[in-house]
Amino acid sequence: MKKPYLYSFFFLFLFLISCTENIENKTEFNYFSEQFSDIKILRYQIPGFDELSLSQKKLVYYLTQAGLAGRDIMYDQNYRHNIAIRTALENVYENYDGDKSSENWKSFEVYLKRIWFSNGIHHHYSNDKHRPEFSLDYLEKLLNETDTKLNKEAFDVIFNKEDGKKVNLDQSKGLIKGSAVNFYGPNVTAKDVDFYYSKVKKVPNPKKPISLGLNSKLVKENGKLVEKVWKIGGMYNDEIKNIIYWLSKASEHAENIKQKEGLELLIKYYETGDLNIWDEYNVVWVETTEGDVDYINGFIEVYNDPKGYRGSYESVVQIKDFNMSKKMDAVSNNAQWFEDNSPILREHKKKNVKGISYNTVNVAGEAGDASPSTPIGINLPNANWIRVEHGSKSISLGNILYAYGNAGSSGRLSEFAFSEKEIELEKKYGEDAGNLHTALHEVIGHASGQINDGIGTPKETLKSYASALEEARADLVGLYYISDKKLEEIGISPNSNEMGRASYDGYIRNGLITQLIRIKLGNDIEESHMRNRQLVAAWAYEKGKNNNVIEKVKRDNKTFFVINDYEKLRTLFGELLREIQRIKSEGDYEAGKNLIENYGVKVNQELHEEVLERNKKFTSAPYSGFINPELKLIKNEEGEIIDVEVIQPVSFASQMINYSKNY
Repeated sequence: MKKPYLYSFFFLFLFLISCTENIENKTEFNYFSEQFSDIKILRYQIPGFDELSLSQKKLVYYLTQAGLAGRDIMYDQNYRHNIAIRTALENVYENYDGDKSSENWKSFEVYLKRIWFSNGIHHHYSNDKHRPEFSLDYLEKLLNETDTKLNKEAFDVIFNKEDGKKVNLDQSKGLIKGSAVNFYGPNVTAKDVDFYYSKVKKVPNPKKPISLGLNSKLVKENGKLVEKVWKIGGMYNDEIKNIIYWLSKASEHAENIKQKEGLELLIKYYETGDLNIWDEYNVVWVETTEGDVDYINGFIEVYNDPKGYRGSYESVVQIKDFNMSKKMDAVSNNAQWFEDNSPILREHKKKNVKGISYNTVNVAGEAGDASPSTPIGINLPNANWIRVEHGSKSISLGNILYAYGNAGSSGRLSEFAFSEKEIELEKKYGEDAGNLHTALHEVIGHASGQINDGIGTPKETLKSYASALEEARADLVGLYYISDKKLEEIGISPNSNEMGRASYDGYIRNGLITQLIRIKLGNDIEESHMRNRQLVAAWAYEKGKNNNVIEKVKRDNKTFFVINDYEKLRTLFGELLREIQRIKSEGDYEAGKNLIENYGVKVNQELHEEVLERNKKFTSAPYSGFINPELKLIKNEEGEIIDVEVIQPVSFASQMINYSKNY
């Protein structure tokens, strides 16, 4: 699973890859582009692209085009009015010739940029609807003066309180009724979904369950529940035709037979919508380990579905960073040791951990759910039975991490860290610790443990809590092992004790304090990764109170959480890991629900207010995303492709307008 979060370790995400030999000197490249609202727009380079053969460059180009061809799918999935609103506002942006120095116009620009960044009118992280800082009358004026049409319902929703939350996980508000995300028809309820997938459409082979609902919208027609499948002849027909066109071009330049087989299966899946073919494709994809170029494409992550069935469209195209990947091989090569020595119950351990691969890659292009806000680590496929029988691929997006780290620091560390020792540890080890925790999370964490025989998949048993619990489980694996001497023995940690301390400090600080910057005062935590981090940190704080493992300290009217006993904290992490693995293995819904609701959702309002006040002095935006480099075909006089050139777009706005015109 990816981590928009990593997808989001906000204060840990200054983790950089230690090996930067193949990345140009940061003084020669401006990673920062612009800042607006709560967002920074950055740039990234593509190290190693020029070393690819012409055929490989073409492969990368066609794969990126395939990804961009499905861009609008993500907008539509996020909300039914997104494309209409974006199209109208873009027309205004390009054609308005009035006063562009006014505060109203500046607010309009920011609102449009926020839509571009979030792939819609809801915040990419909090899920709250963006509130325009211009009036209804002003937008009406802009539409009239540019002869722009926008239907009344779409116009009204920009300003009213309807559909205020893209993804709602508060069951009291109705998981589907309270969610604006466009995965279900207007009259479909959470009970309808449960009924459909338990009674109407069952998994034919429980040992190899297909990902029911992954590529469809569930609606009611004449009172009957029906899936509208995303395929040729179904939903998103035009977009999928274009995706297939570019994937077909890519397959002509596949690096090997296995890669070509995977691309052909992916095309067949898009043509038919058959989820059995999707599984066949994933098996071939995960077993394709040769070659310098790889990709992710499809309806994949289910975080945006409050019921955890439907996958958001995304694409990532990447080039291997062999230097760093070799260093990380040590993690995957010792996967069985980590499993055998885990604190989880013996009956929940895998006896044979298969096919785990971990690579650091350099991104060449992203689209859909992966752009502009990008993951920094990915572990796929998500189907548990494929992971068990065929393994998984884990990657760290090296050039993305590097861009984050070299785009400037916010200076928040000094404000929210308690002591000079804590600051010193973060500065010295924070980057490496973060990178290593990511590797452990993705390679060992998501791939570890097993579900008991006869127990359904987590989305069936743990339902809306599955994602947060899974991310907590993987985080805890990383936290438990990051201070282990084993990491020194295999040569990937210079000092496990200090790396562990830096990692623990950062995690507790983020989970209990700094991530509160990301949500509005008075709101509960909705996003799964944020719930995960607060759950882990708050649980450890509470369970360690008797031994003063983590101490809540007030200094100058400022709150800090100080770790007094790192060894006992590691023990607590191990205990929580054991319990969450038990919950997953046994499908214990009530226990999982209680953990999330008791520790991961509610926010101390007094502390939240304090944190927001302390953060006011920092001007650096808490969220970052990226302009994609653009790939341009270079042709000779005969029209033959002789090279592919990497170009940095002029601005975020110019790229977004270009995307809307061409994809």
